[in-house]
Amino acid sequence: MADREVLRQWEEIARTLVWRRPWDEVHAPDARGGRWFPGGTLNASESCLDRHLPELADRVAFHWEGEQGDRRTITYGGLHADVCALADGLRSLGVEPGDRVALYMGLIPETIVAMLACARVGAVHAVMASALPADGVADRLADLDPKVLVTQDGAWRHGVILPLKARADEALTAAAGVDHTVVVRRTGIDVEWFEGDRWYDELVARRRPGSSPPRELPALASDHPLLVVYIANRRGRPTGIVHGTGGFLTYAAALHAGAFSPGLDEVLWCAVEIGWITGQSHAVYGPLACGATSVAYEGMLDTPTRARAWEVIERYGVTSLVTTFSALRSLRGSVDSRPREGQLASLRRVVTAGEATDPEVLAWLVTQIPSGADVADGWGQTELGGGVHFTSPTSDLAAVPPAGLDVVDAEGASVRVGATGELVLRHPWPGAFVGIQNEDTEVAARYWGHLDGVYATGDRAMPAPGGSLVFLGRVDPVVSVSGQLVSLTEIREALLEHPFVGDAEIVERVDRESGPSLAACVVLADSLAGGEELARSLRGHVRERLGGLAQPRLVAFLDAFPEEVDGDARRVALGLLCSSASGGEAHFTTEEVRVAATRVASG
Repeated sequence: MADREVLRQWEEIARTLVWRRPWDEVHAPDARGGRWFPGGTLNASESCLDRHLPELADRVAFHWEGEQGDRRTITYGGLHADVCALADGLRSLGVEPGDRVALYMGLIPETIVAMLACARVGAVHAVMASALPADGVADRLADLDPKVLVTQDGAWRHGVILPLKARADEALTAAAGVDHTVVVRRTGIDVEWFEGDRWYDELVARRRPGSSPPRELPALASDHPLLVVYIANRRGRPTGIVHGTGGFLTYAAALHAGAFSPGLDEVLWCAVEIGWITGQSHAVYGPLACGATSVAYEGMLDTPTRARAWEVIERYGVTSLVTTFSALRSLRGSVDSRPREGQLASLRRVVTAGEATDPEVLAWLVTQIPSGADVADGWGQTELGGGVHFTSPTSDLAAVPPAGLDVVDAEGASVRVGATGELVLRHPWPGAFVGIQNEDTEVAARYWGHLDGVYATGDRAMPAPGGSLVFLGRVDPVVSVSGQLVSLTEIREALLEHPFVGDAEIVERVDRESGPSLAACVVLADSLAGGEELARSLRGHVRERLGGLAQPRLVAFLDAFPEEVDGDARRVALGLLCSSASGGEAHFTTEEVRVAATRVASG
């Protein structure tokens, strides 16, 4: 399909939003992916809320459920009032268009309100996962330089209270510049109080509609930054991906109108971390832009029991579930919490995202959901706004304009079926990021300067017979740690700087109970012997170079890597061995790696 036809389709979708000023052209090409809807102005909050009020004010925007069992139902009218009140509160703290606001929060109603209030003011929000430790928060605050931080006294996760305010206070000692910290009362735990701290409920109490003259919504340029999402730490620094308002909202609306929540009788549950781009585009902006009803759940799907997920689906009549294979793997692990007969009767589609396909979990899922319900596996990127490509036979998922996916070699030529190469986008994509926080030209050039005329994803893929694609992971492998991506290549390079390390591999270690973590497989130099003290030293070395998120949980010592086993086979074999190890230190022989690799090769 030619670019002209693709752009016509995107233009039709963009017209479903509220524009203060129409665009001069749909897409203006340039060396950085082009500009979407230049000349056009809009406000994301208006397209997500205000325009729905005449007909949908009493419609449920989202059902929220807390990990402890508390519930709230928020209508479009109620959400609009909450957002207006907080937007006025943020203005009273000096927040203006273009200012950054950090949200260190779990998925509670106030998080969604804060995102939309920032959009209403024209401020740029960055959601930081509640599982992020204090040093990770400090790194992001230093990079973002926000005027205001919004957080909670504490957040529930796996039945435990995470002390978010205390972590935020610790992070702020290493990141100056935040004028105010706004705190949501969530768990009731005691918190320390400092100059500039504000309680959320007190900030919005006097700013309800009718208490002051209504503020005019600022009309923002289409490429005005809407949000920042942090991806893999590189060179010890976080990389913040900046998304523009018009293109991102058009992309999110397209996916939900055509795929996840295509009708007003649909109820979407996007069960992922709100700090991920998937959580923001597919749990907040996309559904609200379409006037849809969603479910928002605070905690983990297996808390307090693994039956909770099925109960939520049944309680709210969820028709579309978006989640990860990690979450499904956890649910599959309990034979006592299988869904009851008819409990999932409302489900029409399940979409997995954010992780490589797990065939065993996928096969199990098909046996649990209603006959005829669609299961789709999604591929996407933070840099592209979320999901881009879905392996599904249904026509509604295919309704999103195509990205022009192709697999190319190092010179940019398409590869044959069965060959591997880098995945690229040949068509313009409105969900593509508009910049990098604190502009890093080296990182940005990797996407559009690497191969002429296309967007290079940095992912490896293989064309399969019938036109399908097999996704093979990153060229520079990354894994998710506490909801944030970490580069395995950078960790390996950091270890190789250590004088005692001769060679190293970094692999993801999978544990059914505790989830994924990192393992460093190390060959020591000069016949040195590995031990607990050296393992601790190597973990500290990585932490010092790249921060706490990059620190391996396990250090495995080997006498040598088998020469005949290399590349993906070696990493998979090492991952299997490390997943079977316990504690913070392990020892493997060359023969054990060779046997594991043989087992992998034989299936």
